[in-house]
Amino acid sequence: MMSLTLEALPKVEQLSARVIRILGLNPGNMTLQGTNTYLIGTGQSRILVDTGETNKPEYVSLLRETLQQHKTGIHHVLITHRHHDHIGGLEGIFPLLDQPPKVSKVKADKQEKIPDSLQSILTYLSDGDKISTEGATLKVVTTPGHTEDHFSLLLEEENSIFTGDCILGQGSTVFEDLFLYMKSLEKLLLLSPTVLYPGHGPVVANGREMIEQYIKHRNEREQQIVNVLEKCTNPVTPEEIVQIVYKEVTEPMLLKAAENSVTLHLDKLRKDGKAKCITGDSSESKWCLIPNSNI
Repeated sequence: MMSLTLEALPKVEQLSARVIRILGLNPGNMTLQGTNTYLIGTGQSRILVDTGETNKPEYVSLLRETLQQHKTGIHHVLITHRHHDHIGGLEGIFPLLDQPPKVSKVKADKQEKIPDSLQSILTYLSDGDKISTEGATLKVVTTPGHTEDHFSLLLEEENSIFTGDCILGQGSTVFEDLFLYMKSLEKLLLLSPTVLYPGHGPVVANGREMIEQYIKHRNEREQQIVNVLEKCTNPVTPEEIVQIVYKEVTEPMLLKAAENSVTLHLDKLRKDGKAKCITGDSSESKWCLIPNSNI
């Protein structure tokens, strides 16, 4: 994520007849205005998407006030991915509820550290699963890339999507695997959503257009990297590519982030069969294009 002039967001806002956004009250460089948590449904018990961070009593109080105002509770919590600013506040909301809610997420391939207190209530989701509550039907859309366990949710009654950190309301997001991330963006594009409810930042009213912008930005960056590889007679390092592609960047922290981004782009080109790594697997590795790879 990058430094932005952030749009001011209210702490609580009714976004549609069946969606209320409650800010996690954890603003920062990586979380923008804070984590968006969403209360979904119209009945006396609803679904909560994401829970913010650990030890945020102000958020817990805000959620309590919202539940009381709407005379409702929470019967199911959906965690879009494993990052602490989405799952960290989970146990903090339990005292607000008459009984522990069902908690669901997508299972990661790597070993996950699940607190003992969650073992009995945690269930795992798969692509296409549906979760219903009064007034709302959510369909699970697995969207790995930001993290391997990331998923989005299609709200069928609105044709809108809760995108987690796959797409933000402002700026661009980070990712662990660009190859998977691009496939996830294409998957969301096929759904042609009207509205996006992101994990951070304001609601996106032109959902399909925003997804197209994300794809276009990544493809343009990839082409810049390909152009460098085509012009270099010898294999080059990610750092050398950064010096050419990110000429305007001088701040050390941003340069490091740019180098990580370039490395992930190179790894995607490798998975696409268009580039190869000559030596090692670190930032000092040297890369070149594969001849006749139809770039």
